[in-house]
Amino acid sequence: MTKVLVSDPIDQSGIDILSQVAQVEKHIGLSIDDLKKKINEYDALMIRSGTLVSSEVIEVADKLRIIGRAGVGVDNVDVAAATKKGILVVNSPGGNTIAAAEHALAMLLALSRNVPQAHASIFSGEWQRKKFVGNELYKKVLGVVGLGKIGSHVAKVANSMGMQVLGFDPFVSVERALQMQVQLSDINELFEKSDYVTLHLPRTPETENLVDFKMLSSMKSSSRLVNCARGGIINEVDLAKALNSGVIAGAALDVYAQEPLSKDSPLRSVKEGLILTPHLGASTVEAQQNVAIDVAEQIRDVLLGLPARSAVNIPGLSAEIMDSLKPHLQLAETLGLFASQLSGGQIQKIEVRLQGEFAKHPSQPLVIAALKGILTSALGDRINYVNASLEAKGRGIDVVEVKEEVTPDFAGGALQLTTFGDSGNQRVNGTVLADGDLRITIIDDFPVNVSPSRHMLFTKHRDMPGIIGKLGSLLGEHNINIASMQVGRRIVRGEAVMVLSIDDPIPAELLSSVISIEGINEAKSVTL
Repeated sequence: MTKVLVSDPIDQSGIDILSQVAQVEKHIGLSIDDLKKKINEYDALMIRSGTLVSSEVIEVADKLRIIGRAGVGVDNVDVAAATKKGILVVNSPGGNTIAAAEHALAMLLALSRNVPQAHASIFSGEWQRKKFVGNELYKKVLGVVGLGKIGSHVAKVANSMGMQVLGFDPFVSVERALQMQVQLSDINELFEKSDYVTLHLPRTPETENLVDFKMLSSMKSSSRLVNCARGGIINEVDLAKALNSGVIAGAALDVYAQEPLSKDSPLRSVKEGLILTPHLGASTVEAQQNVAIDVAEQIRDVLLGLPARSAVNIPGLSAEIMDSLKPHLQLAETLGLFASQLSGGQIQKIEVRLQGEFAKHPSQPLVIAALKGILTSALGDRINYVNASLEAKGRGIDVVEVKEEVTPDFAGGALQLTTFGDSGNQRVNGTVLADGDLRITIIDDFPVNVSPSRHMLFTKHRDMPGIIGKLGSLLGEHNINIASMQVGRRIVRGEAVMVLSIDDPIPAELLSSVISIEGINEAKSVTL
């Protein structure tokens, strides 16, 4: 029985999706020791920010295939350890985009108009309008640090409010920034010129304590800072010092270096100009449903043997690439499975040749998919998109990638996979039709038009009368139903290949009988 552990509160919509394919067990608030004791029972783990999936947890998770984080960041998962173990890590990079962006904007407005302080004043019995005179955002300069999905949405709304937007992101081109109506700037200039700065960065060794007292001191004394991204990007001791000494006018934080915020945090000593919320960026009904559904669907797909949309530890596979390349990845994996079962023996080298339109796609995901297919035949379910390249390298398999702009016989291009091994070389070609259907088009040098199916029988034989009839009769005697058949040949009465789609796998003893038919030189059973 496939089992999924849910160790943080997850919207019921996600639980319902997981329940379609697995037994779901909820154990909320597990300690690391408790998680270590239980994790080896499960095929998948679904978490939010509350569960720490450390290397020591991953080390004992011998059954685990996927960790799903219902949210954007994966700071609480040791991704490197998971990758080494061959465990897929997925998240939901777009599920809470709007919620997080809107919270950052809410913080900007609350800072500008002293909303929390005025609210508290009213409830304490006061009526002090002059004390809470605020500032308008209109025509002010907003510095957006990080122009990903969340940062770019903040920039879009800020532009509509009449703000001038500066942006810092080393991975955004000038052209893209112009489309967003953002003026690119280096980070030091951005902090110096901005009236407001909002952070939208991951926490990495490079960004940790990025905003320190020196950076804060470069800001205008009237400036305000917002962080709804990740805790630890701002040095909290330095921020408290800057606020208490009037270096900047205000700050609003939703995330902290350690959560929950400790009782002795220096931030609690700040008297004025600070707004704190308890990590509410993704806390909307809509966002919780979106991320739960997104990640649950990815876990479901992986448990069913399909690729995930948003894996964070597969090189080159973003959600956008996964969506656009889904049939191409399926083809590459199918050809890998097919070629490995035809070749037999030890494979020392593979060549992935992308032709025509295929050559225009990112090649790395297609190579990984082909490797997954090739290695799965021998190593089973333990091979996935995460560890396929590592396993191939560890086994000394040489991987060669070739791109050819020439267009073959198919408008959509083609993918050619060749294996080189101690049993000889095996080449298969395939393509994706306009409707998304897959086709195997060449086996060695024999043209075919095969739609891949679960169970297949492949033969090499002499092109002579009676072969097809004898094979059909033999399979019929053993109650093996033939769904379709394709024959490929180069010359009349020469060597030919035949591929049969069948409803059931071929037993070993029946395969021996197939090979004994006069004229059949080779027969292989293939399972995809």
